[in-house]
Amino acid sequence: MADATPSWDPSQPILEIENLSISFFTRLREIPAVMDFSCTVMAGEAMGLVGESGCGKSTVALAVMRDLGKNGRIVGGRIRFKGRDLTTMGEEELRAIRGSEIAMIYQEPMASLNPAMRIGAQLAEVPMIHEGMAKEKAWELARQIVADVKLPDPDRILRSFPHQLSGGQQQRIVIAMALMSKPSLLILDEPTTALDVTVEAGIVDLVKDLAEKYGTSMLFISHNLGLVLEVCDRLCVMYSGEAVETGNVEEVFDKMRHPYTQALFRSIPLPGADKNARPLVAIPGNFPLPHERPKGCNFGPRCDHFEEGRCNATDVPMFDVPDAHRHESRCLKFAEIDWDAPPRAARQHHKTPVGEVVLRMEDLKKYYEVSGGGVFGGGPAKVVKANETLSFEARAGETLAIVGESGCGKSTFAKVLMGLETATSGKIMLYDRDIQNTPIEKRSTETISGVQMVFQNPFDTLNPSMSVGRQIIRALEIFGVGTDDEDRNRRMLELLDLVKLPRAFAERMPRQLSGGQKQRVGIARAFAGGAKVVVADEPVSALDVSVQAAVTDLLMDIQRENGTTLLFISHDLSIVRYLSDRVMVMYLGHVVEMGTTDQVFQPPYHPYTEALLSAVPIADTHVKKKRIVLEGDIPSAMNPPPGCPFQTRCRWKAQVPGGLCDREVPPLRTLEGGHQIKCHLPDDVLAGMEPVIKIAAE
Repeated sequence: MADATPSWDPSQPILEIENLSISFFTRLREIPAVMDFSCTVMAGEAMGLVGESGCGKSTVALAVMRDLGKNGRIVGGRIRFKGRDLTTMGEEELRAIRGSEIAMIYQEPMASLNPAMRIGAQLAEVPMIHEGMAKEKAWELARQIVADVKLPDPDRILRSFPHQLSGGQQQRIVIAMALMSKPSLLILDEPTTALDVTVEAGIVDLVKDLAEKYGTSMLFISHNLGLVLEVCDRLCVMYSGEAVETGNVEEVFDKMRHPYTQALFRSIPLPGADKNARPLVAIPGNFPLPHERPKGCNFGPRCDHFEEGRCNATDVPMFDVPDAHRHESRCLKFAEIDWDAPPRAARQHHKTPVGEVVLRMEDLKKYYEVSGGGVFGGGPAKVVKANETLSFEARAGETLAIVGESGCGKSTFAKVLMGLETATSGKIMLYDRDIQNTPIEKRSTETISGVQMVFQNPFDTLNPSMSVGRQIIRALEIFGVGTDDEDRNRRMLELLDLVKLPRAFAERMPRQLSGGQKQRVGIARAFAGGAKVVVADEPVSALDVSVQAAVTDLLMDIQRENGTTLLFISHDLSIVRYLSDRVMVMYLGHVVEMGTTDQVFQPPYHPYTEALLSAVPIADTHVKKKRIVLEGDIPSAMNPPPGCPFQTRCRWKAQVPGGLCDREVPPLRTLEGGHQIKCHLPDDVLAGMEPVIKIAAE
């Protein structure tokens, strides 16, 4: 297909959004989703759009694609692509541009893949439709692009159906599909949120390499500031439907000029943050609903620098920041604020004293038997080794973090501990009781109330037809807390106080709560019976960064007050570093490293821990990281590799003589200070390891 815009001058912006306003229309009212939004993307430039859920990032992306659905409408402004106004184009013109010149990659790869079509057919379809390419040539191109996105054995991949690929492989196919027609603009909407941090690192490198290779411009939507620093040249921060700050990425990170941008950075756990000495500062208040926005500055009610009668007098425009290149701020007072002043003193805490051993696991194994691959499952049975000889202790008042990729056995171990599964062998000692062989229906009320869980997704754990207060009271009834209804009602209100929710929320239904508020209700329910051990399974990964800070702070406060043992399951090593006392790293069912947080985050590392640390995006321009991208996917627990479980992806394997890694599972070695590593690497190699993360002098 010939270029639809031969007159476009590449020195001009490829995408120019000017004073864009978007509304959604319901039977009751018009809901303004985006107001007066402007941003410019030059040829070959990567622009990051960041902000909390509901700020309008994805709405802007869908407006560029002209895909706002029946209720959405552009009510003001322009979107120019290569000098042509997309807002006035007809369907026929838009069809010629979508997919061929502008392509979009969504958060969930399976939303873009047809489960009933082979990968090759789905890829070849793109140039056949958009460019009228012959079938043979389209398949040839598909094979080349699959190799470009670094997938092994392209021929096998082309023959596969989507369900036969891992999440990371599916996302690579979606990227390949978007690149089939070599678009000029690629829109990526949270493309790595559902992926493991090691897979994310590979996808980020891939996107950067391909954008360079094809000269593609990018609009990269993310709530992860560290990821934006790694991928983007420029940044636009959104809040409640408006752009509040835009500029060069490094300039915005180091010389931010909007209070919301500053508040975002203060609520994320950067190196140096400490839950006791330097706790995170959560943004006060809540995000305004679209039809309840305040007058004047949208961020005013949550801003430390708010001035009555000035900040809420009239709409605030974008101002140019002096002595900067294309740096703008939507703040009336940005020239008056002392941006180098330290944050208002957050409450400092004393380190929680660690008490007696509450929970002990000894050589715990969990194997699953699954039917073979014959017709109707008639083949020989196969064994999935989900957990292999887990041994550890957890003490009162301690936070033990459990980290690793999907499929490493973290959640299986949590299910066994909770009694939702029984272990194959080994012991789980809760105080002095062995609860390993006791499923949850046979556990005493005391045991059930003593070991509770906070789940990853607060939306799925609450009964939508029951009020918040009733759900907490129901937990109190099950745990046998309180003598009568009045007593339980009083205890329910105290639990709402504990999780810092207004008592009026007792009457609310779950649908009336934000994600962070729902997670607080989940925490209140977990502590209803006076839990001694709480398993928090990715409790903040579904929440915005500012809400994450408030929820982690809440968990720490409750722990300090009650001496709770917290088992914190996560793949986010930034949060793990901030709040854990000890860390257990798991890979393919094995514990490969265990130690205090300081020990695990400093060399010597297990090679897998080293790769995990390298993959974590850090939103700090002063941090220099060693780049280690793991090749391949985590092997199947049904068919683990012989010898060391990590040997198929290990960059240090050549340092071990005699092929030992291929033959023998390494012993768990205890280094200085009780630091444990399951690895064959010689002592001198371990001792010579360099730090992955270094903070450069300013």
